[in-house]
Parts: sequence; C-alpha cells; structure tokens
Amino acid sequence: MSQSRPLLHPRDDLLRTMERIYRYRMTTTSGGNLSIRDDAGDVWITPARIDKGSLRRDDIACVRADGRMEGPHRPSSEFPFHRAIYEARPDLRAVVHAHPVALVAFSVCRRVPDTLLFHQARNLCGAVGFAAYALPGSAALGANIARMFRQGFDCVVLENHGVVVGGVDLEHAFARFETLEFTAKTIVKASQLGPIRYLTDAETDAPNKRIAPWAEFTPPPADATERELRRQLCDFIRRGYRQRLLISTQGSFSARLDDDTLLVTPSKFDRSAIELDDLVLVRGDRAEAGKTPSRAARLHRGLYRRRPEFRSIVSAFPVNATAFGVTPAVFDSRTIPESYLFLKDVRRLPYGPQFGDGAEVAEALSPANPVALMENDGALVCGTSVLDAFDRLEVLETTAEALINSRPLGEVAPMSEAVIAELRQAFPGV
Repeated sequence: MSQSRPLLHPRDDLLRTMERIYRYRMTTTSGGNLSIRDDAGDVWITPARIDKGSLRRDDIACVRADGRMEGPHRPSSEFPFHRAIYEARPDLRAVVHAHPVALVAFSVCRRVPDTLLFHQARNLCGAVGFAAYALPGSAALGANIARMFRQGFDCVVLENHGVVVGGVDLEHAFARFETLEFTAKTIVKASQLGPIRYLTDAETDAPNKRIAPWAEFTPPPADATERELRRQLCDFIRRGYRQRLLISTQGSFSARLDDDTLLVTPSKFDRSAIELDDLVLVRGDRAEAGKTPSRAARLHRGLYRRRPEFRSIVSAFPVNATAFGVTPAVFDSRTIPESYLFLKDVRRLPYGPQFGDGAEVAEALSPANPVALMENDGALVCGTSVLDAFDRLEVLETTAEALINSRPLGEVAPMSEAVIAELRQAFPGV
C-alpha cells in the first residue's frame, strides 16, 4: 500500500483500523486487538473489555518501553503475545489479531489457507504459519506465536482462536489481514464447487516480471468531462469496497476519456480511501506524472483499443464469482432473466493473458459477451459506462452467490433455450 501516515497519532490509527475491521464483521464486540510499536519502543494497544463498536481514541492504552502503563483502561489481555512478536521480529511495527469467520473456520479445523490461490495473496502474505493452542493471554500462547514469527511467517493462524498478522505499519498489517481473510473465504466457497486450482511459484512471480515502468507526461487541467468521470469512478470504487466486491489491495476500475486516454485506479493504493486526485490519467504509452497506474492498466488500455464499444472496465474480486474462477465448475448465467440479460454467456480465461496487452482477452470479450472469469485472478467486467460495468459486476456476484447457495438444495434448473430466445427478442438492446 502506498499511502503514508507518518503524522497520524497511534491512537487514531488504531481507532480507524478497528472501526474498519468491526464494520465489515471481521471481529466481534469483545474480540480482537490491535497494536503499534512506535520509534521510542512504546506499544499502543486496544484496551481490554471495551466495546469495539464504540471505541474512542482516549480508550487506547499505551505500554511504555520501560513497562509503565498509561490510559484509562488496562491494555488488551493479549498484550503478552504482541510483546513477544515484537521481541521476535524487530522489523514489525504493527500487529492485528481478530476472529474473522473464514480464518476461524480454518483455525478450528487446524488448517491454514494456501495463499498460492492468488499471486497477490502469496506476494503480500507469504506462506501462513500455525500456532498450537494455549490459554489466551498466557506466556505459553505468546511463546507459541512468537516461535512462528521467528521462523519468518508474517501471518499465523491460531488453533481454535483466530489469526495474528504483522506488518511494517498498521496499514500493511491490515492489508495482509484482509487479503488473507478474502483468500480463506474464497477457498471455503470454492470447496463447494469442486477441486481448487492453486498457482505454482513461477505463476505467482509472472505478473511482477512483466511490469515495465510507464513514461510520464503532465496533463493539462482537467475539463468537465474528466472531472465527471473521476467523480463516478471514485463513487463506484468506494461503493464496490463497501459491498465487498473488491478489497483494499485488489481491484481496478477504469473509464475511457477518448480513443487513447483513460482514467484508472493507482497501483498499491487502498481502494476504500480513493479520492479524485488519486486516479491516474493514462494517454497512449504514458501515465500522469508522479503516479503509478494499476497493473491492470495495460490490459484495460488494450481492450479499449480493440473494443471501442467499451467505455468502462472493472477487474474485481467478488468472493463468490472468484470462487468459480479457481475451480472447473461451470458458471451458468441462465438463472433469472436479469442475470442472463446483463451477463450473457460468461467466458472463462486461463491464467496469464491478463498480464499482457489485452489482445488475447479482447478476442474472448465483446458487447455480446462482456464478462469473463479469470483463472485465479478474479473477474473482468466491461460496460458502456461506469454505471453499466458496476451493475454487471453486482449481478455477476449475486448470481454466483445464488448458484453456490443452491448447492445444498438440489440441481440447478437453468432457463430453457426457448426462454433465452424469448428474452433476446424482447430485450434486443440489453
């Protein structure tokens, strides 16, 4: 993540991050704790027995480097393992511990999620460790967890307890935590569909080897059209994050301004915090000076060049649709009229072409087939406007969730060819 928060007080950083974790139901009122170790060696930590849903900055406790405790409340009862992690790993400056449902499911089954499911997950989180159970708050638990961090793990699942993640700052730790939970959720969903495909080590490195720097240019002041597109993109990116159609580290939105100019999300930028000026203008082979466009920018640019009908493209990671992309399960959009009309026949694309110039992907996509599931890399959704692309993305995810939820109920009965023909005739422009 590229944002820097050097002037943000640890109390505010902890408060903001805990609010985010609680808001998205990745912990409970009483569960979870966060900490930051500052340059002086002091540890700022969330307090014990305080409602996470109404936490205030003044509630945050501080344990000074000399052991003195400050604040109106006692530090979290889990402080011993936070301290043990910092002692084991001087490079880490923040720790996140919480009980998100998918990672708890792994913890109670004594398993860890395989981050080779996605190249982003492997590169950000690394392999995941597993710490044996010990009494919460005990020195034994601290020793078990610290042992795994000392071995080099940055993310550790706790037996019958939850997960602990470390980072160079709290934003980094949160990004790892959220990405790991998303990976775990996808595995849980995909397990209902069939055998799961994981990447090789070489495949996880492939995107990084193909990234070339962009030449830069200084654009003129934005006109009204560009300003409107910036507003639309920011609104829908933030909405997509709230609706869990993407996570803070993954998901790229773009919109074209003219034949060879587009606006796109920046690289390594928290999607939930995107603002108008953060978006990157790309013109031909050059990017707006001082900014780095998303890895998907070259793919989007290639699609716009080859498919001028598209005005907006989303590379997203909705968990249910993504689950289809890591298994051989068939995604059949013939569920309800809305699903078929908006999605048509959803294509499946192998892993790899999305890191190129868009030529191979453009052959599979068209206005008649605007959606593709990318093997181990989310979904690609195209539209005639930002609203149109986002609408299709929502429909894709709700359809995928309905298909997965139908599994315990019985065999899916798709709409017949006669019904499909009737829909095509009644709604030719959709």
